Order: sequence, then C-alpha cells, then structure tokens
Amino acid sequence: MMAFGLIALIAGAASALMFASIVSGALISLVLFYLAPLPLMVAAIGWGPLCASVGGIAAAIGLGALFGLPYCIAFAVTVALPAWWLGHLVLLSRRVGPVTADGKIDPAAEPELEWYPVGRLLLWIAGFAALTTIAALLTLGTDADTIIGTLRRGLMRLLRSADPQTSGEAGQFVDAMVRIAPAAATLVAMMTLTLNLWLSAKVTATSGRLRRPWPDMMTAELPPMTLVGLCVALAFCFTGGLLAIVAQISAAALMMGYAFTGFAVLHTLTLALKSRTFWLGSTYIVVVIFGWPVIAMVILGMADAVFGFRERFMRTRQPPPLPTP
Repeated sequence: MMAFGLIALIAGAASALMFASIVSGALISLVLFYLAPLPLMVAAIGWGPLCASVGGIAAAIGLGALFGLPYCIAFAVTVALPAWWLGHLVLLSRRVGPVTADGKIDPAAEPELEWYPVGRLLLWIAGFAALTTIAALLTLGTDADTIIGTLRRGLMRLLRSADPQTSGEAGQFVDAMVRIAPAAATLVAMMTLTLNLWLSAKVTATSGRLRRPWPDMMTAELPPMTLVGLCVALAFCFTGGLLAIVAQISAAALMMGYAFTGFAVLHTLTLALKSRTFWLGSTYIVVVIFGWPVIAMVILGMADAVFGFRERFMRTRQPPPLPTP
C-alpha cells in the first residue's frame, strides 16, 4: 500500500511540475506542458485508475496552494481527468465466450476478454480535446465577441513584440488566425492526448505492466453515430456566436478522429503492396511537412465509415472456401 501511494504521489508531482513549467516561458516548457498527462496515464494503466486519481488530486491541490485556484481547476480538467478516465477505459474489459442453452456464458469454458475498442478511445480523446479547448476559451470571455477580441489583441501584441514596425496589413492575417485558432488548438489537444496515451501504453508494455494485449490499430473505427454528430456540428458552424465556436471545436475534434482512422485504412489497403513502407513513409512525411494533406485522411476515414473499404479488402484477401465433398 505504501508503494502504491508513493507511485501515485510521484506521478502526480511529475505531472504537476510539467504542467507548471509553462510559467517559465521557456520553449522546452511547451513540450513539457503538453506531456503533463503522461506520468498520470502511466500510473493509471500500470497501477490502476485509483493510482492516477490519488496522484491527480494531490497534484491539483498542490498547484492550487502554490499558484491559486485557476491552476488547480485547469490541471484537474485538462490533465488529471483525461489521464484517469482514459487509463480506466484502456483496462476496461468484459468476458465473452461460449454460451449455455439459457443464453449465459458457460462458466466451465476458458474465459475470453473483450477489451475496450480503440475507436471508442479515440472518440473519448476527441471529447476531452474539445472540452479542454472550450474551457480554455471560456477563460477569455463568455461570448464570441469577447473571446475573438481577446485573441486578436493577444496575437497583435505578439506580432508587435516580434516586429515593432508591423503595418496595418497584419490585421487581416491576425483576423484569419483568430478564426482558425479554436480549431487549431483542438487539433493540437487531440494529437497530444493521443500521443500521451500511446506513449503511456508503450511504457507500461515495455515494463511488463500492461494487462491487455496490444490492440490491432488497423481495425480502429469510430462508432457509426459519430458521422451523424460530425454532420450536426458542421451545420452549427454556420450559425454564429458562441455556438458556432463550440461547433467548430467539436467538428475539428471529430474530423481529427476520422483522420486517425483514415491512417488505419491506409495501413490496411496497402498490405498487398511490395513498396508499402515507401508509400506509408511518404504519406506521413507529406502530412507532417505540409499539414493540409491530412484532409485526405479525414475523407478516407469518413469514406470507410460509409462504404466499409477495410471490410471489403480483408474479405478479398481471405482464402476461398474448401470445396464440399
């Protein structure tokens, strides 16, 4: 029990220090800030969600005592809560296997576990990314005009500090940046949360504490109703006001989820290619360098959700049935 508490406190302290490092203003602190959930996620997956919750509560209280209530709330919402809940979902499973005549699972059969699907984990990550972005924007104001105005003034100050001779033409650039800032922040939150969860699972798997088999990432797919939710969010993007900002954030998170499934589709459809490594590597390099080609992955992920490309492809790769005697 003492070792459990010590691990929880160490994980919480590490996350709190990484989160608070943003106060220094150093460039490396931005990397540490985005990796702040990692220690708590490792604790959650390796030692259970209770370990992460104890460490997260202790870290939030410590940050609140040192820096004030806003830091405490921000850490709890953006770091501790996602780390605890995602770690819980990674370890979530249910027993499946042969059933008896009355429809119940046969207790004499060897137990088989069905683990929480990767696609649903992606949907939860999208939800947390949207939640943290909305919470961050609400600290700037409670209506769209105030939020946009605060963002615009902040960007203008950054431009003028970098170049005091900034002309009025920069205003158009700033306006464009302000419009895409909420969606861009959501994409960053989505990618960093996904990276943290993947790294934490790798760390626990390497140490031998991962209690579930490593999932097949090529089978990751979002729930069917996700596409309906994305269409609704896109429709509300054209309403205006705070509702439009929330809709843009939600749409960006869900589209990034489909981008991840798009990469899974690409990995599946290229299985028969001899130069598969080259094509996959080239795709990743182009997406990382230019950014905008990720739209193709979003479209591929959405198309697979509608037409089932992976299912059809895997069906064609299966050997033909043996002839009946």
